[in-house]
Amino acid sequence: MGLKVLSALDTAKTQLYHFKAIVIAGMGLFTDAYDLFSITPIMTILGRVYYQDQHYETPATVKSAMLAVALLGTAIGQLGFGILGDRVGRRRVYGLALALMVVSSIGCGFSICTTRSCVLVSLGFFRFLLGLGIGGDYPLSATIMSEFANKKTRGAFIAAVFSMQGFGILASATVTMTVCSIFDRASNYPTSNRTPMGADIAWRLILMLGAVPAAMTYYWRMMMPETARYTALVERNVAQAAKDMEKVLDVSLVDITEDSLMSMSPSLPNFPFFSNQFLRRHGRDLLSCAASWFLIDIVFYSSNLFQSKIYTQFLPSNQNSINVYRQAFNEAKLQAIVAICSTIPGYWISVFFIDRLGRVTIQIIGFLFMAIGYLVIAIPYNSFWDSDKHKYGFMLFYCLTFFFSNFGPNTTTFILPAELFPARFRSTCHGISGAAGKIGAIIGAVGFLWASHDRKEEGIGMKASLMLLGGVSLAGVVVTYFFTRETTGRSLEENEKEDEYAGILFLRRFRFHSHHATATTTAPPIH
Repeated sequence: MGLKVLSALDTAKTQLYHFKAIVIAGMGLFTDAYDLFSITPIMTILGRVYYQDQHYETPATVKSAMLAVALLGTAIGQLGFGILGDRVGRRRVYGLALALMVVSSIGCGFSICTTRSCVLVSLGFFRFLLGLGIGGDYPLSATIMSEFANKKTRGAFIAAVFSMQGFGILASATVTMTVCSIFDRASNYPTSNRTPMGADIAWRLILMLGAVPAAMTYYWRMMMPETARYTALVERNVAQAAKDMEKVLDVSLVDITEDSLMSMSPSLPNFPFFSNQFLRRHGRDLLSCAASWFLIDIVFYSSNLFQSKIYTQFLPSNQNSINVYRQAFNEAKLQAIVAICSTIPGYWISVFFIDRLGRVTIQIIGFLFMAIGYLVIAIPYNSFWDSDKHKYGFMLFYCLTFFFSNFGPNTTTFILPAELFPARFRSTCHGISGAAGKIGAIIGAVGFLWASHDRKEEGIGMKASLMLLGGVSLAGVVVTYFFTRETTGRSLEENEKEDEYAGILFLRRFRFHSHHATATTTAPPIH
């Protein structure tokens, strides 16, 4: 196509606006992680406040329901906002997703009434709305960052947006510890058998504070121009794309204005999403992106729930005899340790190596070492790990699974759908891939709790669950190796052209093997 504005984007030097865009786009991912990880200590507080008749512990079904309802909202948001991002523009719906996150985060804290059933229904409703906003942010943030970035450092920029999740995890732990410490002192350090009224305010405050960073970036998000690639390739207004690009990047309008009228309105293939042409050209990549994201989210969200079982080995033996604030504080402290030691380093090592090693290599390494970590934990689970003297080794391998998740498929599955598809389908395909991931997350969250619940005396549930997670990780290696294409060092338009060729070639091979297999099975026997 050779549009000057696109060539200028691909070769632009790293500028201040790129870093500004990382922060603005990353706040949605920050809020996502804040909510996901703050819910664990909050469930502890809710158990002490509303489940005094059940040994002060929130039932596992309630925990999984609260996580699942947010994940369901996220899946719907990814699909809906992904489609809208391609239909009406990235910028026009970008602010809406953030506003929905801010309002619903505050709504979670203002869950109406104080009876148990009413609080849980209200909290579940606002968490669903929060999921819609978070889900909308995924395809829009990834697509916007990919379309603003140059081809040399595009992977690092998108990975940096995603790495804001690590800071969201650390922020949720820090805020939880701070709030609990303040309320603990204000309540004059209550005893374990008395849950002060302030605890019902503490968990609400923790959730509402998660909206502050996102709200602070709302103005700048609304001031962002539409991406030049969407304006030029989807709206077919190259002149406006050049003007928008001049506003944010250090380029001259003269250098990016097209010379001929023919170049001002680029001709593009005009097939719809639901068509054989799309399937031939992009079906393989959509399958690989959706399958990889589905598999990693099964493991990733199961691991998050597994934290509660890990923490019991490192929490004080008198955990049940301390007050509600100290109990939530201890859980948040361990979350912060895991974030600092494994989660955040994994994200930022991905940022450093993503454009050096490539997406596919990092994704295979991540899945492979996750599988090794889970199998090392699982196979000798009953005979070796289930003792105090080996608990630090257990924690080491557990942290390594988180590290290689983030220095691996948890990051690359966010990047690849933003690079492999044409501009007019990019946001939609990212949304579909992400929604497949959240379906896997629901399976992982609910399935893991069911598989490992109340079987501690034999350990069969936990051991089998961990081995299953190792097997899912190995399946991720297979999907990545056979179906995922590398995008490093190429422009988005080059990836799209190669996608067309690779997709057609893949379908031809598939049809050949299917025809060959059919011919073999139907051939008469040789006597």
